[in-house]
Amino acid sequence: METLYAFGQKSGIYAFMHSAWGWPTAESLHFTGLCLLIGTVGVFDLRMLGVARGIPMHALHKLVPWGVGGYLLNVTTGVMFVVSAPDQYLFNPAFQVKLSLMGVAGLNVLFFYRFVFAPVKAAGADAVDPGARTAAAVSLMCWIGVIVCGRLITYYRPPYHWCLWC
Repeated sequence: METLYAFGQKSGIYAFMHSAWGWPTAESLHFTGLCLLIGTVGVFDLRMLGVARGIPMHALHKLVPWGVGGYLLNVTTGVMFVVSAPDQYLFNPAFQVKLSLMGVAGLNVLFFYRFVFAPVKAAGADAVDPGARTAAAVSLMCWIGVIVCGRLITYYRPPYHWCLWC
């Protein structure tokens, strides 16, 4: 916790976040990144689940860089939040679950691109691969969970002793 706090102080993030416009600016950027990420990933996942079968997967895959950009924006602003108030995040179970779900979503992406993407890309517009369905369902569940947990962070501030592993 001290390391994060020191990083926030030395980098100027703490001062920016505690200025009049720091937190609202970071929140707005975080929401923009969320829209890009979920808008892209959500549409892609829903297509893999069989929605809008007439749209070819390769056409939707062109949107992935926008989702990656949104993810990077969210990671950047998320780090700004954490280094500005590390004690409010590190001991918060909602934040811990959010990070865990992001980890599962990351492993899911690796699984998808390693084992599922080639057959999906090669398939016609009407095809729906069973592996792709599974990867899409896991992805949607994880990202919905990330959003829910992200909202719960601000409402759920338990005492530090509630964290069993902190």
